Amino acid sequence: MNRTRSFHPATLFSAFVFALYGAALTWGGIVLLRQSGSVYYIVAGVITLLVALLLLLRQRSAVTIYALLLVGTTGWAFWEVGLDWWQLLTRLDLWFALGLWLLLPWPRRGLNRERYYASARGTGGGVLFLALLVMAAVGVAGALRPERDIPGELPMADETGPQGDRAMRPDGDWTDYGGSPYGQRYSPLTQITPDNAGQLQVAWKIQTGDVPGPDDPTETTAENTPLKIGDTVYLCTPHSRVIAVDAATGQKRWEFDPKLQSPVGFKHWEHMTCRGVSYHDDTKYASAVIPAPATTAAGAPAVASTAPLPPPATASATCPRRIFLPTADARLIALDADSGKPCTDFGKDGTVDLRTNIGPFTPGGYYSTSPPAVTRDLVIIGGHVTDNESTDEPSGVIRAYDVHDGHLVWNWDPGKPDDTAPIGPNELYTRNSPNVWSIFSVDENLGMVYLPMGNQTPDQFAGGRTPTSEKYGAGVVALDIATGKVKWNYQFTHHDLWDMDVGGQPTLMDMKTADGMKPALLASTKQGSIYVLDRRDGTPIVPIREVERPQGAVDGDHTSPTQPLSDLNFAPPDVREKDMWGTTPLDQLWCRIRYRSLRYDGMFTPPSLQGSLVFPGNFGVFDWGGISVDPTRQLLLLNPSYMAFQSKLIPKDELAKMEVKESKSETEGIKQAKGIPYAIELSPFLSPLGIPCQAPPWGYVAGVDLGTGRMMWRHRNGTIIDSAPLPIPMPLGVPSLGGMLTTGGGVTFLSGTLDYYIRGYDVRTGRKVWEARLPAGGQATPMSYADASGRQYILVTAGGHGSLGTKQGDWVIAYALPK
Repeated sequence: MNRTRSFHPATLFSAFVFALYGAALTWGGIVLLRQSGSVYYIVAGVITLLVALLLLLRQRSAVTIYALLLVGTTGWAFWEVGLDWWQLLTRLDLWFALGLWLLLPWPRRGLNRERYYASARGTGGGVLFLALLVMAAVGVAGALRPERDIPGELPMADETGPQGDRAMRPDGDWTDYGGSPYGQRYSPLTQITPDNAGQLQVAWKIQTGDVPGPDDPTETTAENTPLKIGDTVYLCTPHSRVIAVDAATGQKRWEFDPKLQSPVGFKHWEHMTCRGVSYHDDTKYASAVIPAPATTAAGAPAVASTAPLPPPATASATCPRRIFLPTADARLIALDADSGKPCTDFGKDGTVDLRTNIGPFTPGGYYSTSPPAVTRDLVIIGGHVTDNESTDEPSGVIRAYDVHDGHLVWNWDPGKPDDTAPIGPNELYTRNSPNVWSIFSVDENLGMVYLPMGNQTPDQFAGGRTPTSEKYGAGVVALDIATGKVKWNYQFTHHDLWDMDVGGQPTLMDMKTADGMKPALLASTKQGSIYVLDRRDGTPIVPIREVERPQGAVDGDHTSPTQPLSDLNFAPPDVREKDMWGTTPLDQLWCRIRYRSLRYDGMFTPPSLQGSLVFPGNFGVFDWGGISVDPTRQLLLLNPSYMAFQSKLIPKDELAKMEVKESKSETEGIKQAKGIPYAIELSPFLSPLGIPCQAPPWGYVAGVDLGTGRMMWRHRNGTIIDSAPLPIPMPLGVPSLGGMLTTGGGVTFLSGTLDYYIRGYDVRTGRKVWEARLPAGGQATPMSYADASGRQYILVTAGGHGSLGTKQGDWVIAYALPK
């Protein structure tokens, strides 16, 4: 006679799990289908609910039907993403785990069958096993499929001789934030090579003692790239302290604390950072010879200058070698490079007050986060202005002070661009004009300083912007060093509504072209284009096209019909629904629903009331880390990142009904944006589990042959070991914040990834040749120098980044080959 078994608890538990899973899929599938999304989830949800019902009824057909669902899901996943392993994983992982559970004997023990001791085949186990085998086979095929990397090789033969910016800088020094005023992030040192880089070890490390405190802002960052001059390394900390250490041992020589002041404390500031200090040496200019540019403005070969520069107009007897420190409370301080004491002949007792002529601002809402540019006679500085707080923010004025006594020589106010004579003591610079918060580049031979421009705030609504802000925002402006007058400007984002300010320091180099060598400027941008201009007059060297972009701004605003796109670009393709990601099908479904609920018409989709997807996001493809070049081999090394954000405009009458929490950083939370009809809500495009909604890779390292303009290799870079719920080093390729360092020995270095490593790569192929674990996040740009014995070092700041959530600390670490 027929016999049935009693209901096993595992069967009941299985029915409950399948019912819960199926209900979530069905509900989400209905919502997604109503938004014209994929029909798969509602079908899979209904079938999963059927499986749960059959388990409750103790029907063995439940296992067979689930097996067919697995086969169908595998086919659907392959149809959507092919053999992309990481995309397959999140589509299939939970299904596969539930299948393995059902394959165990306990969940099937309570199912009806003809014989009490039936085989696995009697309850559908054989069919389920085959379905799991098919799913596993597709997964294995995806795992064996080549990654999205692009293998190749860069040419390593020297194309040019030494460039002009090396004339006054010993090869073993790192005298400016970007290595030199050209901002190349390049060291000509050759001791470290791809063959021996794997032997790099800690030579010395120090802790500065400057760690985030309970009253500090969330976005406390250690983005410092130190300087090395002679036998001393100079570094700054988030609280604007300067520390000088022995370059060979790390032993402290002196320390200066400016004792920051704030009327309300620091907790309510947006952020606190110091990217670096600057250096000036009178004796350097007394005997220096700077070569002429590679060609004249007419394109003819130029003759190098053999005469030394004229001596400085004045010289300092008290501080012939000085360090310039921008502080977080808006001061510019000159320090004796040998003792760390203030240079009392500069400004008032060594200090210039940058609040002069600025007007009122929220504490922490104006100061210089980046080191100033230093020329023979001038120290030139801009300032950070808090984004999206109001339309009545401080000016974005650029000011040039005498490098010795600190008097104001000229000021360039984007609100009054033609009036560069110093304004009177009772006047104010134009409120809310576009600012420059990043690092300038300088070509003293051409007599120009190059400014990477930000925007008139707020970023996401531009209905009230002035004509001058529309002209000078989101591009590069070249100023005459002596007078501050505009020589040329080129805009990279018209009527910017996406926070696409130019974050990276412009990189200057003499570049080989079909028309001979030209003095070039390379500007990396958040939208992914690398704009290559002749730095004499701003004309494009690499073609730039105006491309039609989405239209339809909110009431009171407009959009530009086109946006410039360089032929040399790393702009990502448009993201699609099938590009949504997550750890499981459930959070992937959530991301699909969220994607469909946002407005998205591709790059430059305008901000909207419903919410818009911003891709690339606010951190951009390239941010303040910029790019690195090998000027002698004509190579470009870079680390593009791809993370989507979402933005929303909230009418002020709706905002009044909402409970608004204090925002965590400039790129997250609800911003009041006083003075416009809307508040602005910003956030990364993440799943409820904090996982990016858009599929990986999110970060690469890449190499470009500038002679041909071709990307010769690209490799995903970094793991999720320090950002995932479980510390598993899956090599997905993660975003990085901070730039690359390239060396003459053929190794390029990066530390800014979201996992805590510094890595070295073979410049020729991009192959990783070395990595070292960092004690905290390395969101800074490394540098390289040599000590008196010729030993080469790689130096990195590992202090983390508050708003990125990387581990914070106070480490500075030098690596070198064994003695």
